[in-house]
Parts: sequence; structure tokens; C-alpha cells
Amino acid sequence: MPGGTVLVVEDEAEVRTLLRRGLEAEGFRVLTAGDGRSALAVLDQRAVEVDAVVLDVGLGDSDGLEVCQAIRSRGIGTPVLFLTSHSRLPDVLAGFAAGADDHIAKPFAVDEVVVRLRAVLRRAGGAAPAAGADGLHLDPHRRVLVGPGGERTVTPIEFRLLAALLGAAGAVVPRRDLVTAGWPAGGVVHDNTLDQYLSRLRRKVAATSEGVVELRTVHGVGYRAVVSGGGG
Repeated sequence: MPGGTVLVVEDEAEVRTLLRRGLEAEGFRVLTAGDGRSALAVLDQRAVEVDAVVLDVGLGDSDGLEVCQAIRSRGIGTPVLFLTSHSRLPDVLAGFAAGADDHIAKPFAVDEVVVRLRAVLRRAGGAAPAAGADGLHLDPHRRVLVGPGGERTVTPIEFRLLAALLGAAGAVVPRRDLVTAGWPAGGVVHDNTLDQYLSRLRRKVAATSEGVVELRTVHGVGYRAVVSGGGG
């Protein structure tokens, strides 16, 4: 399908049907699931390549945050777009921390879902360059971070952030440039969101590089990736 395949996870049948019809009208192939367990079963089967997931946070059988975390724990880097009735800052940050790529507040217009889906798909499918430092590198095809300490799966946002940092060869990358690299146009990015992602990336980089590569904060400016012994 021209728009790709989208898995819609929504426990309200009317909303699920609305999204299916609206997305199909825009050229997407749509799979649906009414609960978190069914959604994970679809993704685990891998019978169909799912390009994006539209996930309701308030599912009847589970918390959408937990479902997103389960998706990421399986090593699946498919973009996740949250539908949520809670758009306060702590809720938004919790969604990003769980591995979401963007969120839309309910009630929503299907047109907005379409625009944001196309944005995250465009960014996830962009030709991100391979980047690395001292044996640590990003695999742009499998979207994994590879180093002497093994492999770590990264989400699309994490991939883009880390590609920007590693590609800077030790130079400081300003916060605004990281936001531009990491999030699609129109995405909601609060002040602490970038720090949440960099905190998680720092742990992955430390484990994968066995401490050789560090992500360091340059207070008030941005972040930089440095090789141990390569300066403060």
C-alpha cells in the first residue's frame, strides 16, 4: 500500500472503525486490535510488516504505556503514535519515556492522525547515515546500536538523536539541533523530553561501548558524544 501498513490499537469499536476508514481512504493498509494482548500478538507473528502503530493509552485490558514498553522490549523499533486523553506534561513525558514517537490528544481529527503518521514514517524511513565512534556504530537497516558490549535496539527517535551526536565527531550538538533531528515537524517536544531520551541513550551507549563512549551534557548548550580520554 502507498501509505504503508498501520496497526491501530483501540478498545472503542467506533473510534477503531473511524480510524480504519479514514486511514484506508488515505492509502494506508490498516490492521486493528481491540486490546494490548492482541496488538502484541500481531507484532510477534511478524506475518505482515507493520510500519507504524497508532496506540490508545487507555486500553481496557492494559495500559498503553505498558504495551509500548513491551513493544520496545521485544526489539521492535516501529514508530508508535499515542492517542491519549491526558495531555499534561507528566503524561506526555511518560509516553516519550515508554518509547513513543509522538502523541495526539483526544478528541482528534483523522486528518491530524494522517499528517502525524506520515511525518513519523518519513523520519523513520529517512536515509539516516551510519555513524560511529571507536568501534561503536549504528546499523541503519536493523536500527540497532552495535559495540564491543553487544547490541542494543534503539527507537527511531533514539536512532536519529544518536546519529546526530556520533556524526558530530565529538563536537557539541545544540539542543535545538537535536530536537530538529529527533522529532517530526509539529511534534510536541517539551523541555525535559530531550533529557529523558538522552538519559536512556546514555545507558545504552555505556553498556554497548563498555564505557568507552560517553554522552555528556554541556549545560545550557546541548550534548556531545566523546571517547574516554578525549576531553571533558
